[in-house]
Amino acid sequence: MYLENIVMDAAEPQRLGRFWEAVIGGERLTDDSDAFETRLAVEGGPVLDLCFQRVTEPHSNQTPRLHLDLVGGARQDEEVDRLLALGARHLDIGQGDVPWVVLADPEGNPCCVMEDRDEYVGTGPIAALPLDSADPNRDLEFWSWLTGWTQGPGTSLRHPSLRGPILELCPEVLPKGPAKNRLHLDLRLEAGDDPEAVAAGIANRGGRELHPGWGDLPWRIYADPSGNELCVLPARS
Repeated sequence: MYLENIVMDAAEPQRLGRFWEAVIGGERLTDDSDAFETRLAVEGGPVLDLCFQRVTEPHSNQTPRLHLDLVGGARQDEEVDRLLALGARHLDIGQGDVPWVVLADPEGNPCCVMEDRDEYVGTGPIAALPLDSADPNRDLEFWSWLTGWTQGPGTSLRHPSLRGPILELCPEVLPKGPAKNRLHLDLRLEAGDDPEAVAAGIANRGGRELHPGWGDLPWRIYADPSGNELCVLPARS
């Protein structure tokens, strides 16, 4: 089982997907009105697909629980200007005087252009995936088991190659509300993985399976111990 996708709900998948493809320098996989996919392949590290799926529901008032931190470093100002030219805008979420710059993508999803940090060496264009957690130490163990990633500083995880984005478990400001997250992560089973054993492992570690009533889907939907949605996709045939 491995982390495969970063999934964003989108009112206009092609518009939002093309923005993010330009941001990360992705390789286009799918391009139609209901779904857009672009691939980020970090040299010597993981391959992650950014997937944009059409969702008609408007944004909820729930504070986003997962967002993308982007590498800025010594060229932070130039990177901010580049994203603004692509269609981003400045966003005030009450961050105050911080060394990173908060932006919103064309559909209002927050992202941050980060200052230079030693831990971002080798991440590729996406520095980190901060995920809100009610108990970061507990959820660190859950996500480490789920992804096979190894612990870094604090409550962070990274691909065993020590390349690619960092998954950061961050103390939540507010508990997860009833609305589903607009961003979530997908895991892919590998040949030989037992879906029922994975389901049991998720439950034993504080997660639960969700049944949203969306019809017969080839994947299964779960929540981590803090309520964040995730999907487990079947092994490729």
